[in-house]
Amino acid sequence: MTNWLVIGLGASIGAVVRYRLTDLSKKFRPHFGHRGTILINLSGALILGWLFAMTASADLSARGYAFLGTGICGGLTTFSTLNSEAIGQWAGKNTRETLIYLGLTYGLGLPLCALGWWLGHTFGA
Repeated sequence: MTNWLVIGLGASIGAVVRYRLTDLSKKFRPHFGHRGTILINLSGALILGWLFAMTASADLSARGYAFLGTGICGGLTTFSTLNSEAIGQWAGKNTRETLIYLGLTYGLGLPLCALGWWLGHTFGA
């Protein structure tokens, strides 16, 4: 199976999972708003760091990373929804909320990815 097909299959799974999680969040916690996207993106960053560490230590094949990392995590996390929600917040004159949203996403995303990488190296092998 070619890489683009493996990645596409993973991305479709990740997108369906994201849609379902977002749908459940809106149904059971309607006041939660964009926080569901933050949690999905930050957990995706942590998982992606861990998967990258597993690939670097040869515990995960390049094809496995393509499916799980690029595919599922790529489909699960969403840069477009992040920016759409941020623009919606900004347009609604919620400047403080917009800055907190972007600050948490970008400010915690990289450290969580690094934590995932460290966890993968420490406990993965």
